[in-house]
Amino acid sequence: MKYYLAPLEGITTYIYRRAYHQHFAPMDKYFTPFLVPHTKKGFSTKEKNDVMPEHSPGMNLVPQIMSNQAESFLHTVEKLKAYGYEEVNLNLGCPSKTVVSKGRGSGFLADPDGLDRFLDEIFKKCDVKISIKTRIGKDDPEEFARLLDIYNQYPVEELIIHPRVQKDFYKNQPNLGAFHDAVEESKIPLCYNGDIFTPESYEEMKREFPQVDTFMLGRGILMNPALLDLIRMREKTDVKKTTDIDVTEWKKEETSRKMQSADRYKKEIHAFLEQIKCDYLEVGMGEKNTLFKLKELWAYMGQNAPEAKKALKRIRKSQSMADYDSASREALEDFILF
Repeated sequence: MKYYLAPLEGITTYIYRRAYHQHFAPMDKYFTPFLVPHTKKGFSTKEKNDVMPEHSPGMNLVPQIMSNQAESFLHTVEKLKAYGYEEVNLNLGCPSKTVVSKGRGSGFLADPDGLDRFLDEIFKKCDVKISIKTRIGKDDPEEFARLLDIYNQYPVEELIIHPRVQKDFYKNQPNLGAFHDAVEESKIPLCYNGDIFTPESYEEMKREFPQVDTFMLGRGILMNPALLDLIRMREKTDVKKTTDIDVTEWKKEETSRKMQSADRYKKEIHAFLEQIKCDYLEVGMGEKNTLFKLKELWAYMGQNAPEAKKALKRIRKSQSMADYDSASREALEDFILF
């Protein structure tokens, strides 16, 4: 099985990715938050920091590009090649209204003819691998059949599908029927992305799509940075369960394992957050902006600490690092891993 970390704008920066890679089960691929092409200038300092290989040691990093102009896309690819990249990812999934209003991200899906022309040009002129991250349409799942026909015409390295339309944003349930259609009809290797928040939800997707061996994790990792560790641990113990005759004894071992693992992973999450904090301060982010970044992470992680209401409120209201540190440690005590 292969696992990817989804790009989330402003969150999964090189500092987040580096801290994650050092503290938890490594991903097979990491993706940068999208780069918007600038045809008349180079990368900004922020963009350079995110794509510099030395900022992502030991990681298989793929830069993501958001564009609906072939010339701009190709220009950005040339700049990325100078850093040694041999694969880029095209963002056709971002549902943000400001992005969609410009016909980018999942907004580009509303113009299948224009998308077809765009892909034709970039695949003719590009000499690096191109993967695509897509939704199944802008307004209606019925759009996906046409989109998949278009994708199938090109040598796409990989098709990462988040089976929602743009107007869903992250609401409603992923359209598994559309992904089933992709499994049946795609000529391109597939990766599933969407609503994998627990080892159980991952196992449901594995049972639903046994032919798929690649999964992208996004919000689930932000909610619980140890999610992939727990998925891999579950896979190992499930093998043992199938070969263990004494189910009662297995359950006792499982309970003991969870208790020991919970304590260990809480300590690891604390160290992970500390590294992020220190790294942001070290690069000159400043205490105020670093606090904002940490509060943003806890907006996701807090969903796994429903009993830590007071501590989470203190995190949200903290104005100093000392206040945040105290509240963060308290919230982690009630953090639910399993």
